Amino acid sequence: MSVLAASLSRTYNSALGRNVIDGTGLTGTFDFRLKWSMDPPPVPPTPGAAAAPEPANPSLFTAIQEQLGLKLESAKGPVAVLVIDRIEKPSAN
Repeated sequence: MSVLAASLSRTYNSALGRNVIDGTGLTGTFDFRLKWSMDPPPVPPTPGAAAAPEPANPSLFTAIQEQLGLKLESAKGPVAVLVIDRIEKPSAN
């Protein structure tokens, strides 16, 4: 589960602005297939245009809940932070 959480963090941290932390307490190795569709970016409707087709698979959040029985919850938790106190140009060699 920690590998899944790390993968979700890498993939969706920039899009969601959040990290995913494994709070399941599950250990061991799991083999599963998760079928989901990327949420399309919002597009304003244009007059006379056909409606966008529905995705074949659910969103990632729905897929995680329905297919794995897990739920992503928003919560506060520890986050690794890098602090730079000072920076200098390199000296000429």
